[in-house]
Amino acid sequence: MKVRLNEDTEVVRMVKEGLEARGGYCPCVREISEDTKCMCKEFREQIADPDFEGYCHCMLYYKEK
Repeated sequence: MKVRLNEDTEVVRMVKEGLEARGGYCPCVREISEDTKCMCKEFREQIADPDFEGYCHCMLYYKEK
């Protein structure tokens, strides 16, 4: 298992700008909670799933099998 940044540098730049503006909280959701702090709870659960391969909600990270 490997987690890497999206290969699209423009997506990475935009999401990182959004994270910075929101104090590290997901720029793709309105809620601010520990569950939406990057790496969000949703993606941490996806990482734990051995069958999951794909991007996090914001498309910043990609989990490979």
